[in-house]
Amino acid sequence: MAGMRSIRARREESFFRRLFSRIRVLECDLKAVEESSNIAIKLAKIGREINALDILIAGIALANGVEKIATKDKHFREIEKVADIKVITY
Repeated sequence: MAGMRSIRARREESFFRRLFSRIRVLECDLKAVEESSNIAIKLAKIGREINALDILIAGIALANGVEKIATKDKHFREIEKVADIKVITY
C-alpha cells in the first residue's frame, strides 16, 4: 500500500510542477497586503463584512495589475464596489 501512495504522490507532484511552470502565480507581497487592507477599510466603511481570503485575493490581483476577476463567489461583487477591479460572475 505504501508503494501505491508513493507512486500517486510522485504523479501529483509531477502534475503540479507542470501546472505551475505554465501559469503565472501572483505573489502576496507588501503591496498586495496594502491593497487588501485598503479594500477591507473601504468595505467596513460601507458596513460590509467579506471573507478575509476574498479580500486578500482581490488585493493580490490589484497589486499585480489584474483588471478583471472571474468567479462564482458573489462576495467579489461587494469588493468591486470599493476597488478598481471588474468582477465577472458566472
